[in-house]
Amino acid sequence: MVKAIITITDDANRILNIIKAEYALKDKSEAINVMTREYEELVFEPKVKPSYLRKLKKIQKEPLANIGSLKDFRKRYSMD
Repeated sequence: MVKAIITITDDANRILNIIKAEYALKDKSEAINVMTREYEELVFEPKVKPSYLRKLKKIQKEPLANIGSLKDFRKRYSMD
């Protein structure tokens, strides 16, 4: 674990206090950890490839398969 002495703005301090209260955390260090995890998910998540988006749009244009009622579905797939 790394220890650091940091200088933050009043706004950053207020945000850390809100995060600390919202997640019932013990201290601002835990709030910083929560904030960095959320930032990581938001910014560093893998981006969707354009080729996948084109494929997805093509799939969305295809007609839907009508399976009928739940009873028909169960009968079709021998789930009775």
